Amino acid sequence: MDTATVVKHTGSHYLLTEPERWDLFPAVLRGRIRLKGSSATNPVAVGDKVRFERPSGLLPGENMSVENPAVITEVLPRKNYIIRKSTNLSRQSHIIAANLDRSFIVVTMDYPEVKLPFLDRILVTCEVYGIPAVIVVNKIDLYDAGHKEMLTAFRNIYENAGYQVKEVSAVTGEGVDELREMCRGSLSLFSGVSGVGKSSLIKALDPSLEPKTGEISEAHLQGRHTTTFYEMYRLATGGYIIDTPGIRGFGLVDVAKEEIALYFPEMLKVAGECRFAPCTHTHEPGCAVKAAVDAGEISPERYESYLGMLEEEGKYR
Repeated sequence: MDTATVVKHTGSHYLLTEPERWDLFPAVLRGRIRLKGSSATNPVAVGDKVRFERPSGLLPGENMSVENPAVITEVLPRKNYIIRKSTNLSRQSHIIAANLDRSFIVVTMDYPEVKLPFLDRILVTCEVYGIPAVIVVNKIDLYDAGHKEMLTAFRNIYENAGYQVKEVSAVTGEGVDELREMCRGSLSLFSGVSGVGKSSLIKALDPSLEPKTGEISEAHLQGRHTTTFYEMYRLATGGYIIDTPGIRGFGLVDVAKEEIALYFPEMLKVAGECRFAPCTHTHEPGCAVKAAVDAGEISPERYESYLGMLEEEGKYR
């Protein structure tokens, strides 16, 4: 049986490509895959490696079509994936992408303003599943002195936590060459809320690509949803990237409250010095994490995000 990589997911239909080729063909799921006891709304995600059967009577080398698609029969084991709760208070979850080498999280200081608790939930999820995360600040060509002050404070928070923060402009090209080099020879996810210029940034990485782009909605300053499906692209300079729809909410999945602090690198670094084990880092005397917050070694913003995750009880915006 043949194997392929999932390149695009549009409802119940998929586009696949075989290894070492970029020759896309359509596929559908064999019904029983849908019924395996997962709470995920999508049993197959972009980036998955799958086994497939060719349509009856079709020989290798002949083209499959929408009328005569391949049939996905099995999802091969994933090395990692990114998953989120699909809606508020929902028990269902949605797998965003699988088998990633890196996750680029695109933010802007303004229009739309970066929401740190939202960003921290994505970062925690990357830590849970062992996916290196890079924060990309886009639209720096628009930043005045006030924005630059905000950016300096933002960099301090996340660089002190151990993350790379890259400044780019999809318009002027500043920082784009470095991102393109980081994408070479790997599979990278680009995610973020609507309006941060993610699709424009992807087009800057490779002008031959045509991801959908849109203007910011003045009514909501959150951006219009322009990408409606998850899709993988091949970069002309090497490497593959996955574009995602703008994400409005991001809920943690399968992370016990007592484990959340393990996925804040700056907390994990000092947690072994707490007087009590386990320590929730909320009320216990002799807590090294709280002492580090008081000393300015852990940012109060990140600590507040942590407390919010402890208290969220299923709500997460």
